[in-house]
Amino acid sequence: MQMLQAGQTAPDFTLPDENNTPTTLSQFRGQKVLVYFYPKAMTPGCTVQAQGLRDSKADLDTHGVKVLGISTDPVKRLPKFIERDNLNFTLLSDEDHTVADKFGVWGPKKFMGREFDGLHRISFLIDENGTIAHVFDKFKTKDHHEVVLAYLNQ
Repeated sequence: MQMLQAGQTAPDFTLPDENNTPTTLSQFRGQKVLVYFYPKAMTPGCTVQAQGLRDSKADLDTHGVKVLGISTDPVKRLPKFIERDNLNFTLLSDEDHTVADKFGVWGPKKFMGREFDGLHRISFLIDENGTIAHVFDKFKTKDHHEVVLAYLNQ
């Protein structure tokens, strides 16, 4: 797993959103984008992380940041997550983990003594020109939004 770093150009991608509408990263050029990878919709950690971003929307808007959440969940699962938790940002489906591979966030994981390949919980702040401004890879799910806002406020 070779994760992308700050200063590198974010790879362009097109993925289906919760409505199965194609969403392309380059359509957000001129805006900051927080691309956050999360393992599975409607699980406890992913829910807390998503709710924190939902509740921080006004602050993120102040900084001109658009949020795109990416998981390997099928498209049909995403509207349920949005509706259940009243999410106010776009979720994208990367079922075959092609985009996760491009960002270097798909790879070996350990859980309860078991090893498997999976999606790592990592976020990338992409600037207006499509360059990765910062990588968030050390945070607790409940603090993710605070870590992002602290970086934006500095």
